[in-house]
Amino acid sequence: MSMRLSLSSLFPPALLLGLLLSGGTAFGQASTGTDFVDIRPKQNSPLSRFGLGDPVDQVHAAAAGMGGLQTTYQDIFHLNLLNPASLASLQATSFEVGLYGRASQLHDQNSSADTYQGNLRYIALGFPLRNPINLSLERQLNSWNGGMAFSLAPTTLVGYELELKGFEEDTGPTSNRLKGTGGAYRFTWSSALRYRGLSGGVNVNYNFGKLTNSRTLSFDSIPEALATEFLDEFNISGFSLGYGVQYAINFTDLNEEGLKVPNGKRVIVGVNGTLGATVDSESSLLFRKFSPGDNVAVRDTVRFEDNVPGEIDLPAGINVGLAYEQVDRFFVGAEYGRQGYGSYRNTAQPEELADINRIAVGLQFIPNATSYNNYWARVRYRLGARLEDDPRVISGEQARRNAVTLGFGFPIQLPRQQVSFLDLAVEYGKFGVPDILDENYVQLTLGFSLNDNSWFFKRKLN
Repeated sequence: MSMRLSLSSLFPPALLLGLLLSGGTAFGQASTGTDFVDIRPKQNSPLSRFGLGDPVDQVHAAAAGMGGLQTTYQDIFHLNLLNPASLASLQATSFEVGLYGRASQLHDQNSSADTYQGNLRYIALGFPLRNPINLSLERQLNSWNGGMAFSLAPTTLVGYELELKGFEEDTGPTSNRLKGTGGAYRFTWSSALRYRGLSGGVNVNYNFGKLTNSRTLSFDSIPEALATEFLDEFNISGFSLGYGVQYAINFTDLNEEGLKVPNGKRVIVGVNGTLGATVDSESSLLFRKFSPGDNVAVRDTVRFEDNVPGEIDLPAGINVGLAYEQVDRFFVGAEYGRQGYGSYRNTAQPEELADINRIAVGLQFIPNATSYNNYWARVRYRLGARLEDDPRVISGEQARRNAVTLGFGFPIQLPRQQVSFLDLAVEYGKFGVPDILDENYVQLTLGFSLNDNSWFFKRKLN
């Protein structure tokens, strides 16, 4: 039977008030007289104990600078894999790699701690199925096209390591160590087709990963006392599906001959999302007593279960958006999304999450995309904001994220290749639950997009 988890059911109640400490220094003291010490300050996210961990943003660096837009964004030189329909608009093969770094300050009413983390954000390769050079040389209309991509990215992250110092009347001082590691990943094959202004695409995702949570209790003043450890870990593996549709309404002007020709302005309507899926899990549970110290000696295994099969129900979600674009000049979009985490189910770790809503807005401006003598006029300037719920609930309140973003797309002209980009996005936001766990953070996303239009080029001899 499922039950709603709260932080107090995962960590000692005083931990909600003391939170995290860094560098071995106690920042505060709870009403129970318990001191808290963070023994691994480089990464600490207590909420990653819930669900499959902290969600990792799936947007690439270009879209990250525009509030994380995903439904309507399409670009001939950038990938937007969250809406696979955008791949049909690619005009060059694009290899993209992204990295991120994050600096956070966690705090409650009495204490605060600084944490830092960073890792690979994504690696992806996408390409059009019809080469634009071939179409031009053969004088064919580009009324239809297709695109395909392969990508690998982390989807969730578990990372916390805390030490709780306490005192019991019967046993004296105690140490309670809490640790979580691991996360989930996704390998995706994406494909899309376009006819005139209508594009549609699918994502086939293979989800995999391993999550580990442990809790160790030791009695510091009793030399011969045994420590106890509760270790819970599970692996996940399975497929899920995503989808996307985009429709571009192109505006036209009359030329000198009275014919309608595109003027570079258009409205884009987009829908994307994921289908609900059930993936397999395999869990292990270990409850043991051991002698603490450098040479750990296991004295007794109270309980051990290995390779227990289970299932995880992943939620379905949908996003809808609208954008206006003046090609190579100006782009502005807004979108709304909802994901049904209320249907999330994990037989290995029963808990309840809540449905989430999100709103994102963003814009991009290019002063002069064809400028020859002014590099800064060719740079893409981006701005955005995002307001979204988090599926985890603490003491009856749902966590939430509010953030503003700033981004830049720096064009790089490489020999014998089309223009490539170095994309930079900076996000400043606030996350958590007021008066319980607040996080102010700055996140930097750096992406490199290497473009080449010579793939699938039909070379001819005259």
